[in-house]
Amino acid sequence: MTDSMYLCGGTAWDGEGAFLRLVQPGGNRAVLRLAPGSELRFRVRSEAARYCLGYELVEESGRRSHSCPANAAAERGYQCKRCFFQDEGRLVHNSHRGGGLPAGLRSYLARPQWLYIATFADGTTKVGTAADRRKVLRLTEQGALAAQYVARAANGLQVRVLEDEISAALDLPQAVRAGHKCAALAAPLPEAELAAVNAGHADAARAVLFDRDPEGFEIVKEAWPRPDAFRTVLQEPAPGLYPLPLSAGEHGLVIRGMLGSTALAATDDAGLCFLADLTALKGQRIEFGDFRTGLPALQQPLF
Repeated sequence: MTDSMYLCGGTAWDGEGAFLRLVQPGGNRAVLRLAPGSELRFRVRSEAARYCLGYELVEESGRRSHSCPANAAAERGYQCKRCFFQDEGRLVHNSHRGGGLPAGLRSYLARPQWLYIATFADGTTKVGTAADRRKVLRLTEQGALAAQYVARAANGLQVRVLEDEISAALDLPQAVRAGHKCAALAAPLPEAELAAVNAGHADAARAVLFDRDPEGFEIVKEAWPRPDAFRTVLQEPAPGLYPLPLSAGEHGLVIRGMLGSTALAATDDAGLCFLADLTALKGQRIEFGDFRTGLPALQQPLF
């Protein structure tokens, strides 16, 4: 990546692995691949807490992103007021609660969707949904360590009704903060325990679904195939957390592996690897170049 200013749109995954979404001031989009061995050297050039990432329009073929025309600071989440009200992507989450929907969004929601139960490194478990064609990648981006699909719904409206029902019946959240997921990887539960926790919640979700009218969905029992690439991050003993805030200052990281939005990254100090939550870069203006991490004095554990 040449020296230039970019707005970071956060991490994502595709069939080739993890990458950072980037946008130049003129609106041109780029990606920075986060393959093992790649370097992430940058400094944060933000003057606001975070900047607007624009808005989405939803078509039958999928979501189409548009940059903020004003390059404005974010006012709510990752959007300015203008982009917030233009955004059709946010309507997806409340589409089943009534109200008019744009034609493209209605067509998009007409496709089959999956309901899943995902468990993270400390046992925290959530219920969520995934579009049919992003069934596997959705959970990969979430950074789950164990997950099962519990239902396949006929459309996006039906699956969100089921999501609300499972969330209420089992007291499961529908979102888990990226920072929580990263911190949990520093002290993960044993793999067998995580699998048992996930299986218990998944079976309980199927029991709830079994007692309702089956119109519009079918109950399934299918495990999510966790990527082999995650094993690089799941080291023993677990690495510590990156000791500097990524949303400020200069950083020089060499990527060793990715798990969701968490990077296992080395610094230029020999032998030191950390877990870094790259979600902290989302909405930040960053400049790439020959930058290095200036680590504070670190106290090594005695045992």
